[in-house]
Amino acid sequence: MSAPPVSPPATEIQRLMQDFSRNRYDEVIAVSADWMRRYPAYAFGWIAQGTALHRAGRSHEAIAPLQQATALAPADASAHNNLGNVQKSLRRYDQAEASYRRALQANPHYAEAHYNLALCALERDDLVAAETGCRRALALKPELAEAHTNLAAILDEQGRLTEAEASCRQAIALRPDLAEAHHGLGNILKNQGRIADAVASYRRALALQPDHLSAHSNLLLCLNYAALGSPAACAAEAARYGELLRLSARGTYTAWHCTPQATPLRVGLVSGELWSHPVGYFLEGVLAQIDKSRLELVAFPSHPRRDALTERIHLHFAGWHPVNALNDDDAARLIHDQGIHILIDLAGHTRHNRLPVFARKPAPVQVSWLGYFATTGLPQIDYLLADPAAVPPEHTSHFTEQIWYAPDTRLCFTPPPDAPPVAPPPWRRNGHITFGCYQNLAKLSDDVLDCWAAIMAAVPASRLRLQSRPLGYPHDRQLLGQRMQARGIDVARLSMHGEMPRNAYLDSHAEVDLILDTFPFPGGTTTCEALWMGVPTLTLAGDRMLSRQGASLLHAAGLAAWIASSREEYITRAIALARDQDRLAGLRASLREQVRTSALCDAARFAVQFEIALGGMWQRYRQQQAGGAPSPAI
Repeated sequence: MSAPPVSPPATEIQRLMQDFSRNRYDEVIAVSADWMRRYPAYAFGWIAQGTALHRAGRSHEAIAPLQQATALAPADASAHNNLGNVQKSLRRYDQAEASYRRALQANPHYAEAHYNLALCALERDDLVAAETGCRRALALKPELAEAHTNLAAILDEQGRLTEAEASCRQAIALRPDLAEAHHGLGNILKNQGRIADAVASYRRALALQPDHLSAHSNLLLCLNYAALGSPAACAAEAARYGELLRLSARGTYTAWHCTPQATPLRVGLVSGELWSHPVGYFLEGVLAQIDKSRLELVAFPSHPRRDALTERIHLHFAGWHPVNALNDDDAARLIHDQGIHILIDLAGHTRHNRLPVFARKPAPVQVSWLGYFATTGLPQIDYLLADPAAVPPEHTSHFTEQIWYAPDTRLCFTPPPDAPPVAPPPWRRNGHITFGCYQNLAKLSDDVLDCWAAIMAAVPASRLRLQSRPLGYPHDRQLLGQRMQARGIDVARLSMHGEMPRNAYLDSHAEVDLILDTFPFPGGTTTCEALWMGVPTLTLAGDRMLSRQGASLLHAAGLAAWIASSREEYITRAIALARDQDRLAGLRASLREQVRTSALCDAARFAVQFEIALGGMWQRYRQQQAGGAPSPAI
């Protein structure tokens, strides 16, 4: 009597592979489940089951069969790699790395495993390991488009934009249908200031993969850089994103664990920037002033990075629950189980956002604040905290959220405690005015450069000091110089600098007489830091929240005279201010004290207003639940 077969007939295997190639995952799951019963020692049956479950969106169920596959075939590198892919999709990065390393033990020349290790390194911000992994993968398999795409993202993160673009275009040449490559190219083009091209790349990515949430978020972010659409059109695009999230979310909470009569209110903050980042800088002073008898703060960090600022602000939270390693369902469940009354999103459509978690409504009241400057598009986010200068009443239609107005400012800046003293006016020692700008290259649109060229032409001895990470690289300096030369400005009048430590950056304001803000995407943290260093910013207020950010900050600082309402006024004011050097000197001497005592830096005042706002939101929610008339926003 012959032994029973240990594997299915070749015809069955061929049919299953055909089903895989046609994305018929339900059929693959059913057939491989039958194989697992009939041929329990056949590792490929378990691999097929786990991989199909993963691709069908059932990643939690995929873990067990893939673990069984690796037990049955410990020398099968693809089994370990597939298990790592599922673990990575569930944000279990440590487990995924271990699986990829086991794959490489089985096959050191497995290019995909090197590439996947690079992805895990990128998640923990280890750019050196990430670049090494990608280059190893490409040395083994030069045609691996995904590795070219990821290498481009790593180079982009380092500000090596020219190299990044070349790598991304190589990926697209190899795989024109790879949505992630078009998404990556959009990021690079945006960072180069080529906004219209970036938008086209994001739209191409979405045409190839309509549910690519990161590409959609970056499209929404990018539309703000050059106002490539009316506020109504941008709001409609954001609403489409919100609808996509609604359709993709597995469920929305409709009941919560939090106590109705809340003293204190339990308030959750979701952010990937709880470190030395603009979000962290604006948070630090406010958190120290919060009355813990009114608000109990719980942090949900969406990125693992920590530094000295993290350690300082950690002390102000009653709970600290990282969600970076949790998928959206698990993160929402964690937040829900914490009994949060009000959940605040500090990211919007910026990096490390967890908007899909907010789409699951893990808290009864949800708010957008601080880190973003437009509508999220999510109907599950109830409010956006703003000030009247940032969102005039006639602009409320730009948002899916209700606007809750803070009376003075939506932002409260924490001055750098170790900032150097304000330096004397540089024009006195230089004999000429030096304009400055510290914005990233993505904000330096052609319209901005046209205005700057007109200003410098009218102030013929003036200089312009520019600082941005890509300007640390010769080719990117050359490209920006060529853009200014095309406008009649000699490159010798430009001083271009790359990234530097924060103290050195603050010190560099000693070289600048006044800041020329970018538009329609103005500065935020850089504006506040310049004011603290005695250097005023001339800003141009636009027709939406983002383009009014500079106006909001300057209003709060008592500098309304430095807000222009048109490009012509922006140019005229810059020229007049450059010629009124005594006025500049007087303002420079008094500006730090003016800012220190203004609403912009009054953390105690802001904290009280913040507590009142959140209390009002909760009161309104309770009244709505009881069927009463809502109280007005304040």
